[in-house]
Amino acid sequence: MTIIRNPILPGFNPDPSICRVGEDYYIAVSTFEWFPGVGIYHSKDLNNWRLVSRPLNRLSQLNMMGNPNSGGVWAPQLSHSDGKFWLIYTDVKVTEGQWKDCHNYLVTSETIDGEWSERTYLNSSGFDPSLYHDEDGRKYLANMYWDHRIDHHNFYGIVLQEYNVEEQKLVGESKIIFKGTDIKLVEAPHIYKINDYYYLLTAEGGTKYDHAATIARSKNLWGPYEVHPENPLITSWPYPRNPLQKSGHASIVHTHTDEWFLVHLTGRPLPRENQPLLDDRGYCPLGRETAIQRMEWKNDWPYVVGGNGPSLEIEGPDIEEVKWKNDYDEKDDFDIDELNNHFQSLRIPLGEDIVSLKDNPGHLRLYGKESLTSKFTQAFIARRWQHFNFTAETKVNFTPNSFQQSAGLVNYYNTENWTALQISWHEEKGRILELSTYDNFIFAQPLQGKEIVIPDTIEYVHLRVDVKTNFYEYSYSFDGVNWTVIPVKFASHKLSDDYIKGGGFFTGAFVGMQCQDTSGQNRHADFDYFIYKERI
Repeated sequence: MTIIRNPILPGFNPDPSICRVGEDYYIAVSTFEWFPGVGIYHSKDLNNWRLVSRPLNRLSQLNMMGNPNSGGVWAPQLSHSDGKFWLIYTDVKVTEGQWKDCHNYLVTSETIDGEWSERTYLNSSGFDPSLYHDEDGRKYLANMYWDHRIDHHNFYGIVLQEYNVEEQKLVGESKIIFKGTDIKLVEAPHIYKINDYYYLLTAEGGTKYDHAATIARSKNLWGPYEVHPENPLITSWPYPRNPLQKSGHASIVHTHTDEWFLVHLTGRPLPRENQPLLDDRGYCPLGRETAIQRMEWKNDWPYVVGGNGPSLEIEGPDIEEVKWKNDYDEKDDFDIDELNNHFQSLRIPLGEDIVSLKDNPGHLRLYGKESLTSKFTQAFIARRWQHFNFTAETKVNFTPNSFQQSAGLVNYYNTENWTALQISWHEEKGRILELSTYDNFIFAQPLQGKEIVIPDTIEYVHLRVDVKTNFYEYSYSFDGVNWTVIPVKFASHKLSDDYIKGGGFFTGAFVGMQCQDTSGQNRHADFDYFIYKERI
């Protein structure tokens, strides 16, 4: 029997929704403000996964221009019924303050990696929508219900309403079917019919270190629901020494081998030496990831095998292992006409007038747009940090004529938190390499006055970042052989949910290539390759 080691989806892959179709398994995860929206992974054995689809790839399905940091796609839910896949998702437009303005939609596709339909609007009453297909063919939408009123808890409960497929809208009465437990912050509903019971799986406790998954059951879809006698089903909160923290927001699957598993959100904090164990548990720059646990049944209740704390290793299902070819190359030479699915942009799709793989074949060309602080149009292509130790590298040709133009390598959390090593221009020095940082909206240029002058004979500059668990540092080379480390160390923890000012953010660190031109000249940069390589 295969041993599965967690997390199964490392790096920013939160809010997993698992779906089985025959002997194939799929997990959909949140992408927030990153475009295309939603990541869908495929496995044959619950251990080896590959990224196969980013279904929300058109503005008509998802337009996040101007969306706040950590807005956008929250908690998608994937299901299969009537010969097709159903994907439910939220587009969150406001995250701060008393309201959570959000809109819930449905798209469908006959194949997981095919073209998904135009969106059908559902409602706007709260986030984390989920579609339940009942045995009689009727369908129901559940979502958390937001309460903005003063002196009320914002998480009012789980609301249920029937969805009419022919009319493509919600119909009939909506009803609060579950108010949650004393853990509070009830969200992320999923409904399952197993034997005689409807099971309602929810998340509670918020998505930080006190996160949890709660399960309740009823013989009537509309309730009332009784809570598991040993709730929560899974949590890391009582287990500060567990390397898998923040466990909650879960989804259940019944395998074709008659076994039961739970996939759930988790986070792995950076190591913290000489820090009290029970204080703030630290920082997770890899974001919220996806892990899996084995489940068993007792008295018509599910239990996580080994207790309700997550296990770093579990026994996999009784299925022969199926390994995939790597779904990204360590070195991407940009030799094909489409970007790898691991690359994303912010908020909107970037047309060929901004991102082109054809204008200079063998290169990714970026036409300079707005700054890294913009929530509208950035020329920025990036991928998730997936490891605590890795190297990312690129080779760029850029000839700015103004200090308003820059291009290079960026490590990014959101518009208020990032660092960048970029080629720019200086009135007296000409082309230069400079460092720029935003630290909770405080701007700095650590090399100010000591910028690195790029010789006139140099066409391409090689840029690299080495991430070494708790810190990272940039290097450059003019020949690709001899590298110079820039003596400025950056703290990895500053690119984490847990560091961001105000808290309550939900993504993870990204690394990628960016070109900006705030003069409006659309000056372009050509990136010859991009390397992402784990350091062992």
